[in-house]
Amino acid sequence: MKKKILLIQPTPYDSGGALIKKDKLYFVGLALPLLAALTPPEFEVELCYETIEDVPFDTDAELIGISSMGHAVIRTIDIAKKFRELGKTVVLGGYMVSLMPEEAQKYGDSVMIGDSEETWGEMLEDYLNGTLKKVYKKKLTELKTPLPRYELLLGKKIGNFLPVQAGRGCPKTCSFCSIYCLYRGQYLKREISEVIRDIKRIRELGFRQFLLLDDNIFSDRDYAVKLCAEIKKLKMKWMTQCSIDIAKDEELLEIISKSGCYVLSFGLESITRESLVSMNKSWADPDKYAEQIRIIRRHGIDISTEMVVGAEGDTLESIQNTADFIADNHIAVPRFYILTPIPGTKFFDEMQAQNRIYNTDIYSYNGCEAVHIPKNMTPEELTKAYWDLYNKVYSVRCIIKRTLLTSSVFRRPFQAFFYFFVNLFYRKQIKKGIVPNII
Repeated sequence: MKKKILLIQPTPYDSGGALIKKDKLYFVGLALPLLAALTPPEFEVELCYETIEDVPFDTDAELIGISSMGHAVIRTIDIAKKFRELGKTVVLGGYMVSLMPEEAQKYGDSVMIGDSEETWGEMLEDYLNGTLKKVYKKKLTELKTPLPRYELLLGKKIGNFLPVQAGRGCPKTCSFCSIYCLYRGQYLKREISEVIRDIKRIRELGFRQFLLLDDNIFSDRDYAVKLCAEIKKLKMKWMTQCSIDIAKDEELLEIISKSGCYVLSFGLESITRESLVSMNKSWADPDKYAEQIRIIRRHGIDISTEMVVGAEGDTLESIQNTADFIADNHIAVPRFYILTPIPGTKFFDEMQAQNRIYNTDIYSYNGCEAVHIPKNMTPEELTKAYWDLYNKVYSVRCIIKRTLLTSSVFRRPFQAFFYFFVNLFYRKQIKKGIVPNII
């Protein structure tokens, strides 16, 4: 009889302590189907995405694997405690565990630090032999993965696209970024044939869109051009993220667009130069953002952005001006976070050295409440300015301006109205104190 393993992606708690639940999960994490593919046939694998389903605490699985993504870390701990009380063996992984491995060991029988491709099979063999180690860690030197078990996602309440990974890590060195802390500028790419294999599998399962996972896919131009040429043959729509300086290469933008890419997401972070410099992102120029956005949109590509507030150059006025920037540039799906000194990041070390950690309870960090002392305002003022920003950007008037009062509404009306209704949903969530994110 096969051993059973349950893999869980927890959902965060909202500000009132209730679990954040949704009718449908659009941005499906790749970690669980990939871990399932790395699992030998001696195991039966079950996946649980808590945002859309309940954790089966009555499972007959003896081994429980739990991820630790961002603000869901408190829920990760609670689930781990419950399963250990039930006599299960709990393995913790994900980037929060990798950033705080000593803390994570308090709550799991074993922790997986960093990438698991080289250690997952070893951990499972040790588990079967009764020799489970407390820590598994091995640096990845090449990114080669089996075909994720996408079929395990069928039947779940998910959206109309699935994730495919092209690269891992990032050549940029932003001080606040957990990716930099984990990879230190290392960027690994998969063989193009592997990426295409995964996309074809998604198409076989009936999907016509995919999300290409890579923190900066176009940092290697030759790779990007070759990949786009292969993707174009598949006649599928896709989305990804990269740095805003892609606008400097219009030839590449045209190649990307013709291959089926219709949305690019950018971490713009701030509209103030001083803030970007303080975050080791001096290569970005906020004075050029508007023109870069126009160039990208001219190639038929819609834009989503992520920005942070509370950096060294931010003022209450600059945060207010950020709302105007979003509206004037018709950003379809904007998201914001309060700059947070996550333990393990360079920014945390800087704030700690300057005695500017305002809230030392790391488990309360949620990205929407100030936990450090900003340079130009109080933590309380920053938190209020953050929520004022969200409420202004997601006002009905601003939503209409950003999504419907644009030239693209005539070229792609269906897409424009889709963004409009997505924004209305986010507005409803914001009114409940739940910020838009990828769960």
